[in-house]
Amino acid sequence: MQTETKEKFGWTFRSHLTEARPSRILLLLHGWTGDENSMWTFTKNFSDYAILSPRAPYPALAERGGYSWREIKPGTWGSPTLEELHLAADSLVSLVDKWSASVKIASSTFDVVGFSQGAALAITLAALHPARVDKVAVLSGFVPPGVDEILHPKLLNKIRVFWAHGTQDELIPIERGLSSVELLQKSGADVNLCQAKVGHKVGKDCRRALDAFLDEKF
Repeated sequence: MQTETKEKFGWTFRSHLTEARPSRILLLLHGWTGDENSMWTFTKNFSDYAILSPRAPYPALAERGGYSWREIKPGTWGSPTLEELHLAADSLVSLVDKWSASVKIASSTFDVVGFSQGAALAITLAALHPARVDKVAVLSGFVPPGVDEILHPKLLNKIRVFWAHGTQDELIPIERGLSSVELLQKSGADVNLCQAKVGHKVGKDCRRALDAFLDEKF
């Protein structure tokens, strides 16, 4: 078992490998003000994955610390858009390819887990590169403005989605989550929805459901 933090390929990231070099890759995308360590709580039960958890490239607010998947500029305090997340999505696919080649893992696809802003990025990545993604776990997320316009029917036919959302989420209301789920379903995604009476976090039952979702083999 090997877990390490590196600066390579223009990124800072934390990764995990087993001696067996599994063929399945899991990409973890933290939320706003998070970093490469924020999503590590979701990795305890995934021994058959090679795990890659990158740090977002932009600093978040100085008083909050952490990092952001889009550059924070005046007038951009609302939801991140497709235009703002497009570069990050493309760059992450390139990072996965470079990293997997460096550790000698041959896989044309990977799975993604994202929380909040990272969940919005995970959806964007799947919409822009549907042939590269098998599973997407959206934790307290939403479909970013602009992504809805490219979610044409059948685009996500081959993608399975797990969506966890708190019914008391004060940052991303459950109503927005449910409308986003509908958009993904209309685009062909097979969506497994888990709701819990919690705020902007993942409830215990949804956490167990997430583990089961990622453990399933095609």
